[in-house]
Amino acid sequence: MLKIYNTLTRKKEIFKPIKKGKVGLYSCGPTVYNYAHIGNLRAYIFADILKRTLKYNSYKVKHIINITDIGHLVSDADEGEDKMMKALKREGKEFSKKSMKEIAHFYTQSFYQDIEKLNILPADKFPKATKNIHAMIEMIKQIQKNGYSYETSDGIYFNTKKLQDYGYLARLDIKGLRCGARVNINPEKKNITDFALWFKAIGEKRTHLMQWSSPWGKGWPGWHIECSAMSTKYLKQPFDIHTGGIDHIPVHHTNEIAQAHAAKDKPLANYWMHNEFLILDKEKMAKSGEGFITLSTLKNKNINPLAYRYLCLSAHYRSPLSFNWENLIATQNALSNLYHIISRYPKPGKVIEKEKEKFLAAINNDLDTPQVLATLWDLIKSDQPNDDKMATVLEFDKVLGLGLDKIKKISLKIPNEIEELRKQREELRQQKKWSEADQIRKEIENSGFTIEDTPQGSTIYKI
Repeated sequence: MLKIYNTLTRKKEIFKPIKKGKVGLYSCGPTVYNYAHIGNLRAYIFADILKRTLKYNSYKVKHIINITDIGHLVSDADEGEDKMMKALKREGKEFSKKSMKEIAHFYTQSFYQDIEKLNILPADKFPKATKNIHAMIEMIKQIQKNGYSYETSDGIYFNTKKLQDYGYLARLDIKGLRCGARVNINPEKKNITDFALWFKAIGEKRTHLMQWSSPWGKGWPGWHIECSAMSTKYLKQPFDIHTGGIDHIPVHHTNEIAQAHAAKDKPLANYWMHNEFLILDKEKMAKSGEGFITLSTLKNKNINPLAYRYLCLSAHYRSPLSFNWENLIATQNALSNLYHIISRYPKPGKVIEKEKEKFLAAINNDLDTPQVLATLWDLIKSDQPNDDKMATVLEFDKVLGLGLDKIKKISLKIPNEIEELRKQREELRQQKKWSEADQIRKEIENSGFTIEDTPQGSTIYKI
């Protein structure tokens, strides 16, 4: 029985899909104007663990991750320039559509490479915003028809006052926002929380290389409408689960919900799940600060990307994760140790059902990956047969995704004298001459080997 924490209700709930045996899953994707930093990537590791858990529980999952290649301004409050436009200036590129498409393509490919290195299962579709403008326009038209929007000189805005429970996901204090981050810089906006659905291409402050025709003249979409339109296009409305970082709760996800409700008078998703921040020096990872660390940064320090995945698994997705080089190196050592142990195991035997039950109890309890890792190490340290350990560890890894099925076996040639000592010790053990058998064990260890006893007999390993 899978239980997940629903941000919408602020409680852990038994997961019940809309359609039996099937799950529609949407994850907010990257804005492809720069490399993804490791703080961004935590969200996709979390979504991957969720997806793997659903699949392990025999659900057929349809997963969508959008690619934002237009419309995302530098501020959530409809302020500043489009991030894609900003990227052109940062990289000194020609101010042209061709250059913008090249930047989007380059960083999209970089994102694909990052998730592959992290052993993240690819989504069923990665729809691009620029390829789904029609769906966005149609949704805006429906919102307008239902009376939830108004037109200004520079765009089409969502009227948040028309929606009775606007801000419920974030439990927003609408009055308090007057002193908060959403500064009202547009005198034509009716409410401080109103947001743009469509930007009109007028004036120096409203220019963009990418423009489309619409019922409101040429322009381009706001950021929030992208996810509402693409998620419902590919998953229908409502769908089961929407994921993202906690920074999306107060604005982006709040506005996605508002748009979807205004368009069809239905919920957008039944479950909303959010991962906490990665913390570097007590600050949120951000692309603009000194904490801009990518997978390439890790590679340059000889860190396996899967060590970062392991680090993310060591903390619950709803807990802030502290990052420093010391704990990452310690994590890499732990992962390397795990790989070394697995490499000495024989071919998989049978899955140990009691251990599988512990694993399921942990992962189905709101994706408790720290407990799964604890269960994994307890199993490895146990006196269970190594072939059964191997089968069970590989079962765990169907969700953990640490690539344990790809570890090469170490073929070890045991010297004749060590093999002879093993046989002598085995005979002494059968005769219950424990003290003499223990002396031989010490002799074997002094020669650089270790011996492990199992119900099937003893096995020699190189220390």
